[in-house]
Amino acid sequence: MPGEPSRALVSMGIYIFSMDLLLESLDQDHANEASSHDFGKDLLPVLVDSHAVYAYRFGGSEGRVTADRYWRDVGTLDGYYEANMDLLEPVPPIDLYQDDWPIRTYQAQHPPARTTPGKFGNEGIFINSIAGGGVVIAGGTVKHSILFSNVFVGEEALLEDVLLFDGVRVEDSAQLRRCIIDKDVRIPAGERIGHDLSRDRDRFTVTETGIVVVPKGYRFS
Repeated sequence: MPGEPSRALVSMGIYIFSMDLLLESLDQDHANEASSHDFGKDLLPVLVDSHAVYAYRFGGSEGRVTADRYWRDVGTLDGYYEANMDLLEPVPPIDLYQDDWPIRTYQAQHPPARTTPGKFGNEGIFINSIAGGGVVIAGGTVKHSILFSNVFVGEEALLEDVLLFDGVRVEDSAQLRRCIIDKDVRIPAGERIGHDLSRDRDRFTVTETGIVVVPKGYRFS
C-alpha cells in the first residue's frame, strides 16, 4: 500500500529479543514449510504484525556510531572477511580509536603483542596489521592481516591478507594468503594455503571470492 514502510528495510540490523519469544518464534517458523527461514523475510514481519516492535534508526540525530555511518552485512563469509579488512584501510570507514566511543567487550589478560627475531636471526616484520594480546611474530612476516590473541608466527612464514583467530600457530616457512583460520589450528611448517585454490577446495571451504576458510581445531594429516 502507498505510504507503508518497506518490509525489506527491516532485514538488516542488530536485534534484541526476549529469549522466550525468540525460541517460540523460531519453533513456529521451523514448522512452517512455506517459510524461507530468514529473519528479515519471515520472522520480523510476523512479529511486527503481532507484537510491539521498536526500532532505532541507524545514523539518526541521537546516539553514536561513526561520522561515516558505516554499515556492512556480514551474513556471508565474504562479507565477514571484508568487514575485518575494512579496519586496515588508511582511514578506516569504522574507526575503533575514537576517544568518545568506548568499546565494551571482554578483553582477556594477555601479555602485549611483540615481534622478535627467529632462531636463525630473521626479524619479525609487521606491516599495516592488527594484533591482539599474546601475539608473537618470531622471524615471520605479517602484511595487511588481523591476528587475534595468542597467535604465533614462525620464522620465514609469510601471512598476507589473512584473519587468524585465537590460538592459531603458524610454523616456519608456511605461506598464507586471503584466508580465515579459526581457533586453535596449527599450520605445519612449509604449508601453503590460499595459493592453490583447487587444492584448497579439496580440504576446506572456499568462498565465491576465493577466501579459504579453515575450521576450528582442524588437524593437518
